[in-house]
Amino acid sequence: MLTFDEVVQSLQSKKRPISLLIGNGFSMAYDNHIFSYNALYTFLNSQNDDLINKLFGAIKTKNFELIMRQLDTTIALLKEFGADEALREKIKGASQHLKDGLLRSIKELHPEHVFKMPEKRAAACANFLSTFLSSGGHIYSTNYDLLLYWVLMRQGVVNPIDGFGRELLNPVEASHGAAQEWSDLVWGPNQSEQNIHYLHGALHLFDSGHEVIKEQYDQGNYLLENIGTRLELGNYPIFVTAGNGEEKLEHIRHNRYLSTCYDRLCAANGSLVTFGFNFGPYDEHIIDAINKAAKFGSKQPPKLWSVYIGVYSEADAAHIESIKDKFHPKLHLFDAKTANVWEP
Repeated sequence: MLTFDEVVQSLQSKKRPISLLIGNGFSMAYDNHIFSYNALYTFLNSQNDDLINKLFGAIKTKNFELIMRQLDTTIALLKEFGADEALREKIKGASQHLKDGLLRSIKELHPEHVFKMPEKRAAACANFLSTFLSSGGHIYSTNYDLLLYWVLMRQGVVNPIDGFGRELLNPVEASHGAAQEWSDLVWGPNQSEQNIHYLHGALHLFDSGHEVIKEQYDQGNYLLENIGTRLELGNYPIFVTAGNGEEKLEHIRHNRYLSTCYDRLCAANGSLVTFGFNFGPYDEHIIDAINKAAKFGSKQPPKLWSVYIGVYSEADAAHIESIKDKFHPKLHLFDAKTANVWEP
């Protein structure tokens, strides 16, 4: 099987952009005790939340997405058969309660702040990410956590553009000598050059109703503290948590930021490397985007020519082999362990 270095050397010789798609395995490679569904389940279970424990017990899974999907299915069935509205609202409340618990868990399980991440590990990850951005490629993430954001912010990676910037709120007054007033970090000012895309949202991205805001450090608080304040006020991050691929795509299409990020994946150019992404049964929308980028029959860029999927085990490789016919571009496998994402 190919090594990561062999993949990079081969692609660099073609002088095409190389983009990166990361999934939960990217975060689990940093700490598999913190960033896994089982860790979230264990944490939630330790809180002795009767409603959440009943949901896990009744559906007999630790997969949040599966529980949420089954709750949504139950709500739809009850509506179709004319069940009592109060019962439907009770199940909707249970679904929201689980989502709230998931957000609280991720917040509690995160490293306290960016400086808890060892310098050598952050630098190694920055070097890994730079391989893609320096080629003119993009980075696509389906993770909700802050690891990618922290590394990009802390390590001085060249040219990461997430589309956010500040807008001048009083241009007329400022042109006549008044002090300039600037907005929060809002999505839009740098959208055309954006090369960092959170396909399913992230903990630091909030939808205010009329614009998308990026939470940031200030002089008095760490990022997670600011996010915690927003959560306590009833504000929630842009966060695609539930459903199969079709349902996730519906959620994405109802949010302008998420929809734009997804469309950028649909227009990916060159080659795509994946790390920590297993293309499971709920990822059909990602495969669809990759196939759109491949533009069957087209020989002109932008076009996705090939996909290199990182696998950790023979079982992972067998799974990808079993679904390879779903992919339009050329498909290759490499040993994900050789990427050394978090190790110098």
